[in-house]
Amino acid sequence: MRFVRHGRSLVAHGAWRSFASAPGSGVTGDGLNKHSKRLTQELSQGASQAMLFATGMTAADMHKAQIGIASVWWEGNPCNMHLLDLSAQVKKGVTEAGLQGMRFNTIGVSDAISMGTSGMSYSLPSRDIIADSIETVMGAHFYDANISIPGCDKNMPGVIMAMARINRPSLMIYGGTIRAGSAPSIGRPVLDIIAAYESYGELSYGKITLEERNEVVAKCCPGPGACGGMYTANTMAVAIEAMGMSLPHSSSSPADSPEKIAECQNAGSAIRILLEQDIKPSDIMTPAAFRNALAVIMVLGGSTNAVLHLLAMARAVNIPFSLDDIQKASDAVPFLADMKPSGKYVMADLYHIGGTPALMKYMAAEGLLDVTQMTVTGKTIKENLAHVKGLAEGQKLIASVSNPIKASGHLQIMYGNVAPTGAVAKITGKEGEIFKGTAAVFDSEEAMLAAISRQEIVPGMVVIIRYEGPKGGPGMPEMLTPTSAIIGAGLSKDVALITDGRFSGATHGFCIGHVTPEAQDGGVIALIQNGDVIEIDARKNIREVNVKVSEEELQKRRDAWMAPPLKATRGALYKYIKCVSSASTGCVTDE
Repeated sequence: MRFVRHGRSLVAHGAWRSFASAPGSGVTGDGLNKHSKRLTQELSQGASQAMLFATGMTAADMHKAQIGIASVWWEGNPCNMHLLDLSAQVKKGVTEAGLQGMRFNTIGVSDAISMGTSGMSYSLPSRDIIADSIETVMGAHFYDANISIPGCDKNMPGVIMAMARINRPSLMIYGGTIRAGSAPSIGRPVLDIIAAYESYGELSYGKITLEERNEVVAKCCPGPGACGGMYTANTMAVAIEAMGMSLPHSSSSPADSPEKIAECQNAGSAIRILLEQDIKPSDIMTPAAFRNALAVIMVLGGSTNAVLHLLAMARAVNIPFSLDDIQKASDAVPFLADMKPSGKYVMADLYHIGGTPALMKYMAAEGLLDVTQMTVTGKTIKENLAHVKGLAEGQKLIASVSNPIKASGHLQIMYGNVAPTGAVAKITGKEGEIFKGTAAVFDSEEAMLAAISRQEIVPGMVVIIRYEGPKGGPGMPEMLTPTSAIIGAGLSKDVALITDGRFSGATHGFCIGHVTPEAQDGGVIALIQNGDVIEIDARKNIREVNVKVSEEELQKRRDAWMAPPLKATRGALYKYIKCVSSASTGCVTDE
């Protein structure tokens, strides 16, 4: 027997053959199984085929393209608790499209549940674990295409990063937004999750009773779906739809809507088109697609977390993309949406006035989108929007370009001596553009919350929360509990907050996060002392955060500074600390 080299392995000549059809099946296949045939068609892979037969596949199924259906399902979070049911609808549609669906699961972390605790350190790392796990299953099992169903904040960028890495036909189905809550008995007819966060500050400063607080907490989240405002989950969902990686209406259809079920069932025919036309994420996730994503984020006033996630997604698909690209988009695109956290409406309201496609149609008419870009429908944005109705007449949610809430975008990339390699601010215009105050320094989120419970945070302070970066946190936890407590205490116009951690998409007020270099790496934020004067200037062409201390004094403090011990020395968080890049490059872990 002689051997020939095939790829990386030596195989017996004559054994490396495929069978055109299983014995007696009469099936020749449609040629869409270009990856899975490595396992299903090679005579040398008998064990692979035996295992697949054991799952219920038939001889005819062995010739079908296999679709990995990745669900970020678990029961302990409203954003994700319904995703297993949605994945069943996706598999039904995949089967009806003549394809073989293979469901699998990946992990998730609820930001809302872990917020304000040490559990929040696992949130951002979960994005990369999601990406790694989907890449692993898709690569190990040679699935021909991927449909992923995320629900909570880090789920969306995680699944898109995986799609970019494997670069096989793929699309995302957003689990959908939650409906608004209501507590009319205490005069709160419309509620969402932010009311629960802000209730702590309201209670601490005597603005509500304990009974009212408990009613808010019990009634603000009525069922399945992601947090309702333009927070991180909805921000990333609309960005990904605008980018072309999800079907039209995916980002705005509520979790429990008939449209969401229909989307899941239609995903099978959509993924078949992508397979037939060999349209891959790299064909869709172009520089122009990222600009479209940014444009929608700016119009809607989306989360600062989008900065981290778009940087990471771009790196996954090898697209040059930096903080300066985000600033260019912010300078060019107006802020138009009156949506929570800084406004009145939630995603379910956008759904009622036409959804994300209607918004995109308006933006396209105003020249704010590149409509030539390809999407997962196999058509361009222009073709997708051709039969879409515009925004509902008389709607109040989206302002006109001629009369915007703010003439430029709300995300501002800040520099200055506190953030020489960048920081991110969310400035809607309602806070003003300049803030000057004295530093109140806290080396953890918990220390700051203790101070606010003692009513020690007063007007004129610039609250510094440090050692909360990707390495120092670790995991760059979100500071939503502190910002919500400040807002609940009625101090949002009189206090600024700066951190090397993140802010939730639900944050509003004068807040600057993602400060780099972070404190754990000896950045200037580690050198600030109580009483130092901090000046924040978010005006165009300035955009700086400075501590008004001489360079000589900063150097003296730098010489005396010592890095604190790492907060994790084993396990997932330690691995994250050792691998993670700076926030200014997206906190990626594979470079």
